[in-house]
Order: sequence, then structure tokens, then C-alpha cells
Amino acid sequence: MLRFSLAAAFAAVVATTAVATSALANDYTITAPAAPGGGWDQTARTMQQVMQQEGIAGSVQVVNVPGAGGTIGLAQFADQNKGNGSALIVGGYVMVGAILTNNSPVSLADVTPIARLTGEYEAIVVPANSPHQTMQDLVEALKADPGAVSWAGGSAGGADHIAAGLIAKAAGVDPTKVNYIAYSGGGEALAAILGGQVTAGISGYGEFEAQVKAGTLRLLAITADERVEGIDAPTLKEAGLDTSIQNWRMVAAAPGISDEQKAAITADIDKLVNSAGWQEQLATKGWANTYLSGAEFDAQLAQDIASTEAILKDIGLVK
Repeated sequence: MLRFSLAAAFAAVVATTAVATSALANDYTITAPAAPGGGWDQTARTMQQVMQQEGIAGSVQVVNVPGAGGTIGLAQFADQNKGNGSALIVGGYVMVGAILTNNSPVSLADVTPIARLTGEYEAIVVPANSPHQTMQDLVEALKADPGAVSWAGGSAGGADHIAAGLIAKAAGVDPTKVNYIAYSGGGEALAAILGGQVTAGISGYGEFEAQVKAGTLRLLAITADERVEGIDAPTLKEAGLDTSIQNWRMVAAAPGISDEQKAAITADIDKLVNSAGWQEQLATKGWANTYLSGAEFDAQLAQDIASTEAILKDIGLVK
């Protein structure tokens, strides 16, 4: 009887330990392939905050690896994390453009795409003391002398750069003459705009929101098809420019992970985007919930890569 009791007790302890271990949340390291302050950094750190608050992950670390529109971070991530089920990287429209314009040897085919997370419209801003009071004013200056209008934004070939090219094209200006200055992080670009080193800035609205509300930046337009609730700005179409663009962001896992690892990561991301904490952050930051995963996301990603390449060729950034 004693032997049976001891054996039963031991089995119970083993079973309890196994259940407890399986219930432990995963730990993750998220690579933000840009300097602090920009959209990828904000996305990674928001994921970090919510995943920990909601108990989806035990510990989440964010690592910044800036440069070349995210392709340096992407290459490092793909090389150093093969088969690592705890490694994630954020990317999106900007990275797709940078891969194409930089002829990067590493692409999103070298990692494991998990899901599209958010969408955000681009905002066009000028310093508060700028002579350009409206988007029409800025367009007239662009038409008069394209090179004299300098634009600060993220990496070459990314959503910011594409938006500037589309604005020029819609205004009847040669997109290849756009004076675009690429910065490795949103913080650097913001400093240049506020310091009057450039004519205008272009990026996701969330990166400018605090300065717009503080009155240090003037918001001229938003790149949406129609006005966005909570953002006091006309669309480009209202300014006479027949164009729009939405920047999207995604999360990917390491190359070479198993089907089980991918399923576990996808389940955690699904918990993230359906959590109250994430929904609150979307509303606060003005990000649209564009969540898409699985085969549907794989198909959409392939379509987005093809359409981005077509746009880049159309505005002269890729031959």
C-alpha cells in the first residue's frame, strides 16, 4: 500500500509539473530593424508591453538593428536565428520596398512570415513656422522647383518615399526629381523636421501626433481615401491629388522553425491582437487593425510585394 501511495504521489507530482511547465508563457526577443522612435520600434515595443501585460509571454526583449530600410536587421535575424522559436522580427511595406531598391540578397522569403498586424496612413507635416499653410501651398512649391522642396522620411524605397513619389506624380511633377532625404529612424527624421532642416516630413501619423497636438508641427494632409476619425486633416484627394497609400506592418518568425513552433507563435500573436490591451493601443496610436495570418496572409504578402515593385518602377525608384 505504501509503495502504491508513493508511486501515485510521484506520478501526480510529475503530471502537475508537466502541466505547469506547459502552461508557462513563451519568452520572445523581437528585432526592430530600425533605430528607436520609428514605426517598427513602436510596433515592437507595443507588442512587448501588451504580451507581458496580458500574460502571453513571460519575458519579451526588443533589439534595435537599424540600417538600409530594415534589410541589415533582416539579414542578421535570418542568419542568427535559424530554428529559433523565440525570435520574432517586425517589418512591412517599408522593408519590401527597401529589399527591392537595395537589391538585398536577403528577402522575406528567408524568414517565416506570421501575420500582418496593422495599417497606418501617412501624414504630411511641416514645422509650425513654415510658410506652407496648406497642402496646396506645398504642392505649388513642388511644381515651381521640385528640388527646392526637401522631404524627410524613413528609408529609401519605403512607404514614406513612395508616398512622396506618388504625391509628385499626382501633381504632374517628375517623381525622380523629388528631393527625398532618408533617415534610419523616426526620431532622427523628426529632429530634422522640427529643426527646419527640411521643407516637410512624411511618415505614419502616430510618429507626429504628439508634436501636432503640441503645435510644433502643422499637419497638412493624410494619405487616406477619406478623412480619418480622430485626425484633423484633409486627404490628399481633397487637396487635388488623386492618390492614397496605407503603410502596413507585419511580424515574422525565424527561418527553419518547425510546424509546431510556427503554430505556437501564430497562436500567441492571435492572442495578442485579440487582447483588450492591443485594441487599446490601436485606438491610442491611430493604427488600423489589419490582422491577417495563415495562408491568406501568405497570398496577400505575395500580392503586396508585386504591387510595391510595380509602384517603385512607376515612380522611378526601381528599374
